[in-house]
Amino acid sequence: MAQRSEVAVCVDAVGGDHGPEEVLRGVAAAVADDEALTVILTGPDEIVTPFAAGKDRIVAHPTTEIIAMDEHPAAAVRSKKDSSIVVGCRLVKEGRADAFFSAGSTGAIMAAATLVMGRIKGIQRPAIGAVIPTGAEPVVLLDIGANADCKPENLLQFAHMGSAYAKVVLGLKSPRVGLLNIGEERTKGSLLAQEAHALMSAHVPGFVGNIEGRDVPFGAADVIVTDGFTGNVALKLLEGVSSSLLGQVKAALTETAFSRLTALAARPALTRLKLRLDPDTYGGAPLLGVDGICIIGHGSSNRAAVYAAIKGAARASRGGLRTAIADAVTLDR
Repeated sequence: MAQRSEVAVCVDAVGGDHGPEEVLRGVAAAVADDEALTVILTGPDEIVTPFAAGKDRIVAHPTTEIIAMDEHPAAAVRSKKDSSIVVGCRLVKEGRADAFFSAGSTGAIMAAATLVMGRIKGIQRPAIGAVIPTGAEPVVLLDIGANADCKPENLLQFAHMGSAYAKVVLGLKSPRVGLLNIGEERTKGSLLAQEAHALMSAHVPGFVGNIEGRDVPFGAADVIVTDGFTGNVALKLLEGVSSSLLGQVKAALTETAFSRLTALAARPALTRLKLRLDPDTYGGAPLLGVDGICIIGHGSSNRAAVYAAIKGAARASRGGLRTAIADAVTLDR
């Protein structure tokens, strides 16, 4: 698949809990690290214009409205046509940007991307993916919240989309795809899981069958598929356990003078482990299935997360993620 070198990523300057300053620091780092990257900033004129002034490959695109976290997503998208989120999605739709990133309201980003960009032909429901660090290679988990109720056909499409993402962004040639379930046997789980298993067995290259929750952190598959309700619970449980364990290790290593000395020797290894388990390392969650590249950042995204998300968006664009998803779904029609 042909790759392009020049790429433009649109970034919502006002998305996130830490304020525009943190977003702009991440933008500056991404542009400095990629000489073929241009960032288009959407947001209030007084924020984006001074920051972009005199900078190569950072372009201000002022907007007059902001969608707040507590607003009804679809209603806000329809009423605030000049918001930083809606305009960012429109720039992708019009071909003026190759991808969009925001750490703003997840619901508003999903609504804007779906209504403004539209869906790839043949996609029934877009899904949100998450890259999860494991003991081996990172794993793509989807859906993590866009679709609480699903049909077997939806899970089949999620498998194709997740596999395409793993190939393009993570560089895996032949991703192993698994279905999250309560047992390994194909007859296990709900009727949804059993029917999805049959579809995925017949239509998904690299399908390895059911994956139990305990096997997710060990990289039993490269792509793990489930409905949005289950995926969201699984993701937040993994994040909570990871954070709790790191906190307990830190507490144990600072209990006594001897353990504090041990902690000094272990600090480099613990720092590497923390970076490996930190979701900010992967930046954001791709909204897969919309007709354009859209990356959703966590509300607490810091500059490192913004940097990683922009880099991931550029990688997805250069690798032709949208085309890869469209081609995969076409095979089932």
